[in-house]
Amino acid sequence: MRLRLVKENTNFDFFNRWKLWFGISAVLMVISFGSFLVQGLNYGIDFRGGTTIRTESPRPVDVGVYRDAISTLELGDITISEVFDPSFGPEQNVAMVRIQAQDGEEAVSTEVIAAVEAALVVVRPDIKFVSVESVGPKVSGELIQTAAIAVILAIGAVLIYIWLRFEWQFALGAVLALVHDVILTIGIFSELQIKFDLAIIAALLTIVGYSLNDTVVVFDRVRENLIKYKKKDLKEVLNISINETLSRTFMTSATTLLALVALFVLGGDVIRGFVFAMIWGVIVGTYSSIFVASAILLWLGVKRDWTKPTDTTGNQFANVDA
Repeated sequence: MRLRLVKENTNFDFFNRWKLWFGISAVLMVISFGSFLVQGLNYGIDFRGGTTIRTESPRPVDVGVYRDAISTLELGDITISEVFDPSFGPEQNVAMVRIQAQDGEEAVSTEVIAAVEAALVVVRPDIKFVSVESVGPKVSGELIQTAAIAVILAIGAVLIYIWLRFEWQFALGAVLALVHDVILTIGIFSELQIKFDLAIIAALLTIVGYSLNDTVVVFDRVRENLIKYKKKDLKEVLNISINETLSRTFMTSATTLLALVALFVLGGDVIRGFVFAMIWGVIVGTYSSIFVASAILLWLGVKRDWTKPTDTTGNQFANVDA
């Protein structure tokens, strides 16, 4: 017996209320954009500037002990991570302590650095402070600009790729679905004021790739069925295609979410923001590949006089359950 999250040969009508799904997505995008304008993002050290203290100790790094020692100083956003390197000896246990710049200051003051070092010495008397590096607001501003360009270029590359592989209607539907996913992800981070750093940019790019994969699987089946069912209207072909790939879509999303939830619960604070973005992205990406990208394709329409060979169309793994 094979595990199935969706019954075989489903026949759901996904476009019976496609205008309603459009409306819900539009409202969520407006809320996300409004939250970004009003509240902004809770930028982390990467984008706000701050100081990184590199420590070394003969004893293993205990991130929880380090964080508890520094938390009493109430310095805001502090990130502590252990550094692993094959070249390190058995007594080289290295950690990076990153402290955000305080309000009204361009960098962490020497007094704050001294207070952090003193707090760590209390719990680790043998600790050494190897180096102290600061990132100013100018560098942080450049990082924000570079991150935005990276996301825009990724979406632009997707537009060109889909356009070349399919037709412009498919490309526009896929790209608008990706924009939808990115805006909603930024919106949830703005609304909940979750720390937004370079790891979240990496998550956004990963979400773009994941959502695109789902969308291309559906579009491949749509292209195949447009040739197979020449007399059926586009709405019916889209419904058939989504139903045929539904089992694969849900199985992929479910297994991905299982791993992400485990990481969110057990992975610790360092990667929790990244994992949360991925969880949200998988949910939104699955939704958009079914209700946004395909609905845009239905709205734009597509030509039916396809003369391309059928032996290379479609996705041979679309109906694989696991």
